[in-house]
Amino acid sequence: MKKIIIFNWKMNVADFIRVDKNNEIEIVVCPPFTHLEKVKNSLSSKIKLGAQNCFWENEGAYTGEISPIMLKNLGVEYVIVGHSERRKYLNETDEMINKKVLAVLKARLRVVLCVGEPSRKSQIANRKAQISYAKQYVKKQLQKDLKTISSSRFAISNLIVAYEPVWAISTSGTGKICQPEDALEMIKFIKQTLNSKFSILNSRILYGGSVDGKNIKDFLKYKEIGGALVGGASLKKNEIKKIINLCRVIT
Repeated sequence: MKKIIIFNWKMNVADFIRVDKNNEIEIVVCPPFTHLEKVKNSLSSKIKLGAQNCFWENEGAYTGEISPIMLKNLGVEYVIVGHSERRKYLNETDEMINKKVLAVLKARLRVVLCVGEPSRKSQIANRKAQISYAKQYVKKQLQKDLKTISSSRFAISNLIVAYEPVWAISTSGTGKICQPEDALEMIKFIKQTLNSKFSILNSRILYGGSVDGKNIKDFLKYKEIGGALVGGASLKKNEIKKIINLCRVIT
């Protein structure tokens, strides 16, 4: 299975490099809603279009929202759901995120569900206890976010989970780094949870904690880590080139 690299522009506008040959990895670009059509027209056929969010209804009196069907009509194939910034700043609950996951899959799009613990407990000193806390937190998120998900082949093959330890994201200001070995353990745990709780096998689990050209190889060298959700580095052409080239070497 190919590694997948998702470039999330967040509330920024950037230029993307041209990729003519891309058989080794899968690349997705997620610009702001206002630039979806423009970016779609400028991307090569080797790169997929993604959206950063959506609502859970296809139409109605929901001012300021956009539906999965509207996104699909714009050429979107992937939708990020439950990103940590939306959980934090927009107060998105797991119940809301669950509705979005189901709506995206119903629209026959691929969902990228973000999960991850928001902080490390200061009173927990050792690594083993920290990982245990993280596992319990993420397990609860998965149980709520994927509630009533179908076990159909389509749902299983179109669900991607991105593990983003929020405390390790550069904008959080913690200065802490998630070690690749810890990320690997968490991603293995997520795979096990998806299998045991939802009968979902062989799902792609990405890592998304301040990934850039300097550290991405340390994470993606593990076969269990199916790719990366890239934030700030997706706005820099040199970083994009470096990330794509490194991923090609790894695969």
